[in-house]
Amino acid sequence: MHVAFPGSHPQFQPRQMISSLRERNYRLFFFGQLISVIGTWMQTVAQSFLVLDLTHSGTQLGLTLAVRFLPIFVFGPLGGLFADRMDKRRVLLVTQTLSGLLAGAFAILIATGSIRLWIVYLLALALGFVNVFDNPARQSFISEMVSPPDLANAVTLNSVAMNMARVFGAALGGVIAAAIGLALCFGCNAISFAAVLISLVAMRKSKLFPAKRVAKEKGQVRQGLRYVRGTPELLIPLVMITVVGTLAWEFQVTLPLMATNVFHGGAAAYGVMASVMGAGAVVGGLISAARPRPRARALCLAAIGWGIAILAAAAAPNLALELAAMVFVGYGSITFNSFAKTTLQLAAKPEMRGRVMALWALAWLGSTPIGGPIVGWVGQSIGARWSLVLGGLATLICGILALPALSRIDRRITRTRGSTETNPEGTSPEGTSDDHSPAISSVSPAG
Repeated sequence: MHVAFPGSHPQFQPRQMISSLRERNYRLFFFGQLISVIGTWMQTVAQSFLVLDLTHSGTQLGLTLAVRFLPIFVFGPLGGLFADRMDKRRVLLVTQTLSGLLAGAFAILIATGSIRLWIVYLLALALGFVNVFDNPARQSFISEMVSPPDLANAVTLNSVAMNMARVFGAALGGVIAAAIGLALCFGCNAISFAAVLISLVAMRKSKLFPAKRVAKEKGQVRQGLRYVRGTPELLIPLVMITVVGTLAWEFQVTLPLMATNVFHGGAAAYGVMASVMGAGAVVGGLISAARPRPRARALCLAAIGWGIAILAAAAAPNLALELAAMVFVGYGSITFNSFAKTTLQLAAKPEMRGRVMALWALAWLGSTPIGGPIVGWVGQSIGARWSLVLGGLATLICGILALPALSRIDRRITRTRGSTETNPEGTSPEGTSDDHSPAISSVSPAG
């Protein structure tokens, strides 16, 4: 595998595009996730319009999302520590089963006409508690299914799967919600979790690369926080992810408002917008997957490009141009997110990976309890377009401000690697790890 060092230009390698799918366990996980997340996006479309049907309020829509992600905001680091201590595959068997049961409860309550707003809040909160444990286990489990050279590719392809699912799930959910009803969307999601459970059961445990489990000790959550605070390759991307996740990654609020209040299209228009955005993300993800990991500053350049795309979507005068802009919004979203996740996965020590990915979930998803209501209020009170402007400006400014710091990290990595090459028997500042993944938190490019 060719590795692009800072100062070199990453080469496009088509054979690299799906290299991680050679691993049987990851291949099972990839397709199981793809089917399941199609169902999840059907439910996402349906839930957004369920809340709008019940309340006709963008603020309530934002609050509903906030309730779902509130447990991650409060308890996210504990979920990460749990993932570091436990068998991640077994954790996922439990969390994915519970997620399917909650989707089934939604479907039954809607079909029987028993759904109320307070029940939506309650079920969203329950799903949030499941995700406290599911997200860090699912993200860090990727590193246990593939060998180190394929880790960056596996992380990116996982994002591609999420966005392929958005293409089909959002479109299908929009059509079903508009033509048949919301209950079927939730029912399909409940059934789709069977694909993940089957993939987990069918895996060969002998082919996994399990990280060494962390023994139970006091202060391990604080230990993880100190580790991130002292590692710029982790801290700077996490700060960026927090800002962008709070104000820009709120498309479950902004797109329904744009579809309804600006383009007057309802659930079907939202489904098309989300699908087009997903299509752009799939293209961007495949291109990213075919490249070696980029330099640290690439994360900033991705943020700048994505911010410009979001601002273009905010200014689009009609639905046709909006859909054209959403292609680039999708492309930018997966580029930024895959760079960020790859940075964290590769830069974290194996025994810290669950806690680091929990902080990713806290920054990316757990920020919704703050960002969702803010963006929803802006969209409802000032205008749907301004909810996109808020996120676009935040993303653009974040990328510009972080660029000098990550560029300095690139230069330091180049010097470190240069000295290592001249002294092959030297060790990295972090030493070596007895896990299958290299300890690169001080010497690898962020990305």
